[in-house]
Amino acid sequence: MRARLALVRSGVQVELREILLRDKPDAFLRDSRSGTVPCLRTDGQIIDESLDIMIWALKQNDTYGLLKMPQQGWDLIAENDGPFKAALDRTKYPTRFDGIDASVEREKASMFLKGLDARLSGQDFLFGDVPTIADDAVLPFIRQFAHIDREWFDAQDWPNLISWLDQFLASHLFSASMQKYPLWSEGDAQVMLKAQVV
Repeated sequence: MRARLALVRSGVQVELREILLRDKPDAFLRDSRSGTVPCLRTDGQIIDESLDIMIWALKQNDTYGLLKMPQQGWDLIAENDGPFKAALDRTKYPTRFDGIDASVEREKASMFLKGLDARLSGQDFLFGDVPTIADDAVLPFIRQFAHIDREWFDAQDWPNLISWLDQFLASHLFSASMQKYPLWSEGDAQVMLKAQVV
């Protein structure tokens, strides 16, 4: 999702090939060494990490200056992609991990979320009144965590975080990034991602 956010934000046109992970086409597996999505093939380059795709897209066109953020932003993304994502996965899918207590993992994730709430106090975005790549890189994971149990999430004392998430969910950026596309099969006509600067 965050790769799509950056592509939509940047307005960069790419061909989209929507696939089912349980039925990966051979053409996809030839490109993606990891066999995971997203995977972007450019001239002579394969990019198969979502954050790297975000950076690539915004380097093509960064109308809103999303890449202009302090080092703290990159550190925050690293914390999101590391410890928070691990706690999120263990909260959402506890049976996939041996000896995991989902309530303990939820509390670990909550510590990160409380920090975000404090950071958002008095401002609309993580690093001020305009978004940065950190907002778009972190928000999809906060959405995923919130939807494990939205009633519980909304009952927590993190009003700034809830407002930030709800603003994102109501945005044109979110709806444009979540647009559904038909499944791709080899030989199909090109389907372009409806990217636009938003």
